[in-house]
Amino acid sequence: MNYKLFDDFITLQAILKELGIIQSGGEIKAFLQEKEVFVNGELEQRRGRKLRVNDQIDIPELSSFCRIMGKK
Repeated sequence: MNYKLFDDFITLQAILKELGIIQSGGEIKAFLQEKEVFVNGELEQRRGRKLRVNDQIDIPELSSFCRIMGKK
């Protein structure tokens, strides 16, 4: 899946909400404790991690993969 970014960045918490993986921002802390979320191949635990164009998010347990694309 690709996500088109219209700003300079989006936080991990915001994109997971946008993609419907979590329902609210309050769920992110528990989600990151329960599931492995990788950003650019590295395990990520920070809900405020800034994601920019060409970053990749992988959640193996959900078979979910997303690449951040530019607005062009």
